[in-house]
Amino acid sequence: MSLRHALLGLLEEKTASGYDLMKLFDTSLANVWPATQSQLYGELNRLSTAGLIEVAAEGPRGRKEYAITEEGSKELRRWLAEPFVPQPVRSETLLRCFFLGLLPPAEADAQLARQEEAAANRLAALEVLQTTVAWGDDVLSVNGRLVLEYGLRQSAMQRDWARWARERIAERAEG
Repeated sequence: MSLRHALLGLLEEKTASGYDLMKLFDTSLANVWPATQSQLYGELNRLSTAGLIEVAAEGPRGRKEYAITEEGSKELRRWLAEPFVPQPVRSETLLRCFFLGLLPPAEADAQLARQEEAAANRLAALEVLQTTVAWGDDVLSVNGRLVLEYGLRQSAMQRDWARWARERIAERAEG
């Protein structure tokens, strides 16, 4: 997935300003594809230059409403229809875990405790998001709930895994 296709997907639903798109990102896609404000505005400029979006309206203080063009819709559908190619998994967390035995048990436990806490915090934030978003029957709401559920399950699994790994480290230190 790319920021380009994420923006095209959001604009397929309705026109929006860069500010509106950033708010949508923060409440939906940021959990699976984070983007900064500068990345988002830079990509909007590239999409506009490529003819995939256009300025549909201009408001006060240079506010621009963007709309997807026919070419942008074609590009989005082309990307969506491509066969899914699994990407190699690269996880610094798991790489570090592989070598945790090189640390004293207390330091290894501290590393895993931070992982457990981070996952628990992500889970709590997603649970709040689940209750605060005004979910509808539109495509973005339905699919947004699918993505949110993935994030909830993944965060819970990572928290539980870190807890389990800490128990293994403690058993090893005792034994």
